[in-house]
Amino acid sequence: MQVQPYLFFNGRCEEAAEFYRDNLGAQITAVMRFNEMPASEGPVIPPGLENKIMHMNVQMGDTTVMMSDGMSCGETKFEGFSLTLNVPNDAEAERLFALLAESGEIQMPMAQTFFASRFGTLADRFGVSWIVIVAQ
Repeated sequence: MQVQPYLFFNGRCEEAAEFYRDNLGAQITAVMRFNEMPASEGPVIPPGLENKIMHMNVQMGDTTVMMSDGMSCGETKFEGFSLTLNVPNDAEAERLFALLAESGEIQMPMAQTFFASRFGTLADRFGVSWIVIVAQ
C-alpha cells in the first residue's frame, strides 16, 4: 500500500507544478486535461475548463504528488496537513525554505530546535503548508 497526496488547486495547477519544478526540482511525469476525457466517461465540462488540468503526476524526490485543477470553483483551502521536505543539510533547508516562502506566508521561521538542526513551517503562494526539516 502507498499513500499519496492529491492536491486540488482550483485553476492554478499548472502554475503550481511549474513553481515546484523550478524551485524544488520536481518533474511533471503525467498530464491529462479535461478536453482529453471522452464525453461518454464523465460529466459535461463547464466552458473554460477544457484546457485545465484534470490530473497530473508530479515527482518530488521519491514521492509522487497528484494534482488537479478540480472544477476550478470556490476558494482553494489546504488545511489540516503539511507536506514535509526532509532535507540533508542546513544550507539546502534554508535555500528551499526561502524559495517556497516567496510570495507565501512564513508560519515558523527556520531555526534550530531540540529535534532538528533546521526546522521551519510556511504556506507557499498557493496556500500549501510545508515543513522543512533537517532531522538530527
